[in-house]
Amino acid sequence: ALEPLSVGLAIGVASALTGYLSHPRFYCSFVECCPRAEQRLNATALKAQLDDRLFGQHLAKDVVLKAVLGFSNNPSPKKPLMLSLHGWAGTGKNFLSQILAEHVHPAGLRSKFVHLFLATLHFPHHDQVKLYKEQLQNWIRGNVSACPSSVFIFDEMDKMHPGVIDAIKPFLDYYEEVDGVSYRKAIFIFLSNAGGDLINKAALDFWTSGKRREDIQLKDLEPLLSVEVFNNKNSGLWHSSIIDRNLIDYFVPFLPLEHRHVKMCVRAEMAARGYAVDEKVVQAVADEMTYFPKEQKIYSDKGCKTVQAKLDIHEDL
Repeated sequence: ALEPLSVGLAIGVASALTGYLSHPRFYCSFVECCPRAEQRLNATALKAQLDDRLFGQHLAKDVVLKAVLGFSNNPSPKKPLMLSLHGWAGTGKNFLSQILAEHVHPAGLRSKFVHLFLATLHFPHHDQVKLYKEQLQNWIRGNVSACPSSVFIFDEMDKMHPGVIDAIKPFLDYYEEVDGVSYRKAIFIFLSNAGGDLINKAALDFWTSGKRREDIQLKDLEPLLSVEVFNNKNSGLWHSSIIDRNLIDYFVPFLPLEHRHVKMCVRAEMAARGYAVDEKVVQAVADEMTYFPKEQKIYSDKGCKTVQAKLDIHEDL
């Protein structure tokens, strides 16, 4: 027969081991867990990554960094963080949203707490708007219930059918809870080409007047951008109650990229592939891009979007 002391010791060891294995920190080292309420973003790491990987976007970096860190450090925000990123393709909107997602949830777009919606994929049919709105509300409600700090990214907002996005308005408003669920720790990000022409014109006006692009401030663009998007039938936010209720915290402009910024993108891509940076190749790839206006050729009309493909044909060099 087992001695009582031996049995007691075995039970104690088993209990301690069970407690250790079921501890959240141990469990979450193997399975992705929603961040704890007291967790904060690493401001230094986020800033360093934006500085190293996002080129020519002083405004976007500054605004998003301050907005996200302020939101993260607030133990009781009054509403979710809502950012609307605007600019032509290839200027870094997707890139910035991915970097941000990775700092909230390390798995980034692969995280079960980060949700990417593409207008042309998830909401393709105009006659299904009512259904899309119901599905969207159910999806967001379910995912925020599972993780309050969920991140929702809506790409191709300029291709979204009018009215669809208004379905999320109750979740963005200043409510403590909606049907027993608090959305105040969630982050919503819109990505849109709408307003790109306005942003490009403002950048060109600064260049024409001899001012540095780094002197462009948010106040120079944000008021115009919000009006432009609200009145644009092809913005996905046409006459949206989300804008009307001032629920978008920041309209973030992404400036058109110059030749020097394209070269930065080429160098970064070469380094990412493990290549030694060859300035002749950098120059060749940058020169193959097309630029506007037609006479001055200052800005890349595709930003850095085709850098990877252009670099592919130079790999033998």
